[in-house]
Amino acid sequence: MTPDRRTVLKQLAAGGAGIGAAMLGLQARAAGKPAIIRIGVAQPGIGNPPQFSGSSAAVANAKGWVEEEFKADGIKVEWFFFKGAGPAVNEALSNKQLDFAFQGDLPSIVAKSAGLKTRLVLATGVRSNIYLAVPPDSPIQSVKDLRGKRVAIFKGTNAQLPINRVLEANGLQERDLRAINLDQATTLAALSTKDIDAAFGNINLLRLRDKNAARIVYSSKGGSPIFTTQSHVLVTEEFAQQYPEITARVVKTFVKTSKWASDEVNREEVLHLWAKAGTPYEHWREDYDGQPLRVRINPNFDPFLVARYKDSVEQAYRLKLSRSKFDVDQWIDQRYLNAALKELKLETYWPIFQVNGKILGT
Repeated sequence: MTPDRRTVLKQLAAGGAGIGAAMLGLQARAAGKPAIIRIGVAQPGIGNPPQFSGSSAAVANAKGWVEEEFKADGIKVEWFFFKGAGPAVNEALSNKQLDFAFQGDLPSIVAKSAGLKTRLVLATGVRSNIYLAVPPDSPIQSVKDLRGKRVAIFKGTNAQLPINRVLEANGLQERDLRAINLDQATTLAALSTKDIDAAFGNINLLRLRDKNAARIVYSSKGGSPIFTTQSHVLVTEEFAQQYPEITARVVKTFVKTSKWASDEVNREEVLHLWAKAGTPYEHWREDYDGQPLRVRINPNFDPFLVARYKDSVEQAYRLKLSRSKFDVDQWIDQRYLNAALKELKLETYWPIFQVNGKILGT
């Protein structure tokens, strides 16, 4: 609850420890600024304080750089983590409990098609790899062998669409499998006990491989980027319209973080930072090996990424995962990003990829 003037005066009289913060909060509201910026994360938070991994947004969280940006304004920054991933974030957004969110493409598309008013303002956590794992003694050798098998897929997340693309490239559709909707933790347990025949997932499947509890029979690493997952930071239209300058500063902070995190000088620190959220450093190193950080930690909605979102909108509707199609170009709001890139002189820092996934000019 936001303290009113009477509450603050009582705190002053009592000499409470929260005097400074309360006064700064009043100053923020008096200046037409929010008292709190609420950021949702479509991942569970690990540790104390909770952290997540795999994106520039995760680095900003671990470093406290968004909090630092707004400290002098008396604006509090709160991060909320969701074990239920994208669908749980959508529920919080629809209940007006969040202002910004780090989320994948599919859940955001589902929410947008249902009428949730959001704007995509920054890419983060792009081209993340998906893996397919099976028990060590399984006869399954490739994606083509999955027909009729019990396969775990975390549905409603940004992995579902590229998984379907992988299946289609191998002559299958999701309905050809005995697809089971499981979250990441349950997937690892079910695969270990052989309650399922296979599991699509992310880098966390490498844990079972290292324990000789699973074999990796497919990875998008090194293949076509259309089989990777895409994520972003979004803002609610209500917040952006009410606080455009604050929105611009949040985006600028994430851009600055992307610059730091994509600098090869900081590779080891970034990977170790992400490892604090539970996934071993060795697995991050393996997943990112041979790939420049500027490819994966890239804030731009370049032609490739925009095309991926447009394709995802079409695919989600075709697979009956969303209610309707909509204009992606209107959904992605690049004004804040472009302003930040210009101010920070970073317009040419990251590679720009064409629709076919190749770097512009090649």
